[in-house]
Amino acid sequence: MRTLPPLPADVISRLRSAGCVFAEEEAALLVAAAATAGELDALVRQRVAGVPLEQVLGWAEFCGLRIALDPQVFVPRRRTEYLVRRGAKVLNARRAAGAVRIPVVVDLCCGSGAVGAALAAAAGPLELHAADIDPVAAACARRNVLPLGGEVHEGDLYGALPDRLRGRVDLLAVNAPYVPSGMIGTMPPEARLHEPRTSLDGGPDGLELQRRVAAAAPQWLAPGGHLLIETSRQQAPQTVQIFAGSRLSGRVFSSRKRDATVVLGAVAAGAGVGPAAGTAG
Repeated sequence: MRTLPPLPADVISRLRSAGCVFAEEEAALLVAAAATAGELDALVRQRVAGVPLEQVLGWAEFCGLRIALDPQVFVPRRRTEYLVRRGAKVLNARRAAGAVRIPVVVDLCCGSGAVGAALAAAAGPLELHAADIDPVAAACARRNVLPLGGEVHEGDLYGALPDRLRGRVDLLAVNAPYVPSGMIGTMPPEARLHEPRTSLDGGPDGLELQRRVAAAAPQWLAPGGHLLIETSRQQAPQTVQIFAGSRLSGRVFSSRKRDATVVLGAVAAGAGVGPAAGTAG
């Protein structure tokens, strides 16, 4: 059995001095990513400067997948794996109920496209679309989504989607930003300095994007389709109210283990799609 060489002590020391809690684990990943001592030094310097480890490495582990990640693109959080888990249950239940059409899934506010890619792995086959307003994120998402046969669209929420998807979406999976604007300054430097503000800032109360997503969802969802959105435990009651205001049912699911909360909704029985459902883009 081959014995791996010991990790450079100076790398561990530099990482630990910079406040990296898991210095040994990070050092091992950086050493594996570097082809030369010069490359290793450059990677360590980025990490010591506060660049998120995933952006330094060029990938993030998410739902057991290696998601390609570019600088200044939102790093997929482990808590969001719960959103994927709930979404996969929705898609699998649809299949178990006898649906034969391949489901249409939209990863809205997709960032790197991690949610869509993970749903394809967990509950495929599916017709996958991902969309983000940030051109850097959209370019990154293409690296993860196009190999799966999916499409990536660039633009503001539903304004990015092709019109042919109206009324056809079986699952809208959304990790829209929900941090209140006034709280951005309290976030770790890794996030507020190295991720785009558009991926973090949810407006004055953190729910601005959720309102826009829910308002237009009924005109994009297929009959029996669902909107699944990540939120916080504290904001969940308000998210349910937002759903109700857009004629969507709302049910809260939480995981204490992952500190994750999502709200799942569908067009309420008897609710038609009228002007109120089409005002947000």
